[in-house]
Amino acid sequence: MEKSAYTYGKHSITIELSQKLITVAEKKAKEIGVPMVTAIVDESGNLKAFSRMDGAALLSVKIAQDKAYTAVGFGMPTDEWYSFIKDDPPLLVGAPQISRLVLFGGGFPIKLGDEIIGGIGVSGGHYSQDMECAKAALEIL
Repeated sequence: MEKSAYTYGKHSITIELSQKLITVAEKKAKEIGVPMVTAIVDESGNLKAFSRMDGAALLSVKIAQDKAYTAVGFGMPTDEWYSFIKDDPPLLVGAPQISRLVLFGGGFPIKLGDEIIGGIGVSGGHYSQDMECAKAALEIL
């Protein structure tokens, strides 16, 4: 049996890039004056790197991780979920029941070219502020 016929390769985010993304997200959070939690997951949704700034809300710990998980799990930013489900009654009722699925902004897939190598989730402010910090981090790519 030939191995290549039954396997495929995936690329994953490195710890080095994960830490750089967190540093940039936190720099933006300091600029806007909102302490944030930033979570980076690998291509399979496993936590790779994490930081909770001093003063960041305790609930933001889980939310940031779930935003990153949602973004990598479906390959789309979390802020796109509501418009995806809002006109579909079964999804509108069912999707919010899915464990770890976040339907508001702050989570983005991390892509190099067309390949998803991880996800970033930021939480601590209004979701628009969370998105601002995550987008700032992704600009280094």
